[in-house]
Amino acid sequence: MEPNETRHFGPAPIGRVTRRHKKQRIRLTQGNLIVDLKIPLRLPIPVRQAPENQYTRYTAVTCDPDEFKKRGFFLRQIEYKRETELFVVITLYNEDEILFCRTLYAVMQNISHLTTRKNSQRWGPNSWEKVVVCIVADGRKKIHPRVLDVLTLLGVYQEGGHMKSGINKQEVQAHLFEYTTTFGLDADLKLRFPDKKVLPTQIIFCMKEKNQKKINSHRWFFNAFAAQLQPNVCILLDAGTMPAKTSLYKLWKAFDLNSNVAGACGEIAVYKGKAWSLLLNPLVAAQNFEYKISSILDKPTESMFGYISVLPGAFSAYRYIALQNHADGTGPLASYFKGEVLHGHDTDIFTSNMYLAEDRILCFELVAKARSHWVLKYVKGATAETDVPDGLPEFISQRRRWLNGSFFAAIYSIAHTGQLLRSGHSLARKVALAMETLYTIINLTFAWFAIGNFFLFFIIVTSSLEDEAFNMSWIKYLNTPIQYLLGSIVVACFLFSMGNRPRASKWKYQTAAILYALLMIYLLFASVMCAIVAARQGGSTNSLMLFSVVITYGLYVASSILAFDPWHILTSSGAYLLLSPTFINILSIYAFSNLDDISWGTKQDDTPESDLGAVFQDALAVVEVEDEVDKEAAYEDALDNIRYRKPLAARQITPAKTQAEVEQNAKDYYANVRTNVLLLWALSNGILLVGILGSGSPSQTFTEETEGTNLTRDYMIFILAFTAITNIIRFTASTLYLLIVFVTG
Repeated sequence: MEPNETRHFGPAPIGRVTRRHKKQRIRLTQGNLIVDLKIPLRLPIPVRQAPENQYTRYTAVTCDPDEFKKRGFFLRQIEYKRETELFVVITLYNEDEILFCRTLYAVMQNISHLTTRKNSQRWGPNSWEKVVVCIVADGRKKIHPRVLDVLTLLGVYQEGGHMKSGINKQEVQAHLFEYTTTFGLDADLKLRFPDKKVLPTQIIFCMKEKNQKKINSHRWFFNAFAAQLQPNVCILLDAGTMPAKTSLYKLWKAFDLNSNVAGACGEIAVYKGKAWSLLLNPLVAAQNFEYKISSILDKPTESMFGYISVLPGAFSAYRYIALQNHADGTGPLASYFKGEVLHGHDTDIFTSNMYLAEDRILCFELVAKARSHWVLKYVKGATAETDVPDGLPEFISQRRRWLNGSFFAAIYSIAHTGQLLRSGHSLARKVALAMETLYTIINLTFAWFAIGNFFLFFIIVTSSLEDEAFNMSWIKYLNTPIQYLLGSIVVACFLFSMGNRPRASKWKYQTAAILYALLMIYLLFASVMCAIVAARQGGSTNSLMLFSVVITYGLYVASSILAFDPWHILTSSGAYLLLSPTFINILSIYAFSNLDDISWGTKQDDTPESDLGAVFQDALAVVEVEDEVDKEAAYEDALDNIRYRKPLAARQITPAKTQAEVEQNAKDYYANVRTNVLLLWALSNGILLVGILGSGSPSQTFTEETEGTNLTRDYMIFILAFTAITNIIRFTASTLYLLIVFVTG
């Protein structure tokens, strides 16, 4: 650029610039349009000899993913006769270029690490040839334009007249691009070349024509592409999830060491930003604490049993042969993809909600697979950071799907325990799985009564301050309005949740969360006071209360220290304590109040697009290919878009055409079942409160031993003892897991 030359930094156009094209006759391959596109000369590759670096292959896929191989479509790795050891998928919706580059560059760094394994029989200098990265975008009109710019810079994507909406009267279902890139873009959008340990990366970019949900993207990955490549291990990532530099190797190693491992997951950590600045947001900090405790206590405990209830879809790995169905068509993948066909209200509410957590169904089907003895493992040290909701409305919407899906999936696994017992596991393993099922039943029961137990604990602990032992006679005048306030917030949350979207009721939910946090501060104050008096007075109830509190919080600290990861205790435990009433009350109330909502948070768009033109010739296709001048200009535009981050003009969003209205009786059925479940949940928790609080004086529960039967005291003893026992079990199992990891390396 000349010194006196100026650039225009105005908004980028909504569409792509119309360019000149030259027509080229392409012979169809088995009736399929496959075009090799020469890369732009500006693309900075160090070696241009290999065809996979010189050409981007475009394929217009006109079939369902299940018919990909049958219809004559093929991938370049088949031509090169390469063995695929690791097959990595990155699923995209409308994530921006920062989140996308964060994930893709992290994968490239992992591939670089694989090539440094000098003593490995599987990995070495040319290990990049054994790894294929598949990027699946859920809808051509949904993908972020800057992501296309990034893929253009890498040489993976080329826009032009070669892309078609139809081939021989068949709609194009997906646009497939294949290229082996030799450099990358990091999360700061800076080019990284081989001198930065970036090695060639085989990339398959599948841009689906329609938006059909993430589960459909995984069907393209497993049933279309993996079916051809026959990989050993498949790794699932969401755009925005950033695995550490050695995480993919550590996941793979779990399969290499144990032939009966069907699936594995590592630790998903919250992305904290630079200098952990995002932890200043209490909601992000609370989720950070929750994620850490899950990875330190829960996942290792389940791993010891051999059955992890859920391998997160954002970062998990599977052995491909373990996923295969039986000869009759039933099996893990068949069960996993069953949820894709459940559109609208065309099935019962149990099944619809269960398949909101389809990854839980897949985990169960793997462990319970007939005539097999597959297990699922947690891999310590295989970490990946991911973005979490930083706003309450988004958080509530996300957890609605998680809570409802996990609740019904847990019931499904419990109801099908016999399937576990009929599998090929050893007797000892079946006993362990039966114990885990019992553990699940107990946790599910207590989760059902969580809202009632929280209310009960609040009333009992705060009322205990009214006892003469505290010498606080004035406290009863404060307790009454505070306890009524708690009840009022619970009722208000029920009203907020009935038919109102969290985004539209943002301030209502935020006000409720703030009030819950203030009430939690008062509850913590009352708990400390009760603990002091209990320590002074002694007695079995008081001793048990102190023991339970010390065990619960002491084991959190101890397990975190043993795992050499205690920082969340210092940075996030306070936020988690203050927001725990929100987690217990607001999330549960919204989830149960919206059982009839079986959406994923994204709408399906089944409207076929025809703006790319069509090919009607039987043997030859006439396509328009950009000439060299315009190809270089397009590449330069993509480079400028990423380099200068030109602001995007507002998209003209066309409302998606809705499907035909579902029959009214189906809607009535869903609403009726939702009401019945919600009524049963609310009444059962209400009966618990009435039964416990009506049987004795809450103010005397912790301060003295009373004669005769006191149901309030006995129930609290039971709850405290249960909490202590479950935490001891979690701590023991997680410590045993750490010991095994330490001994075996």
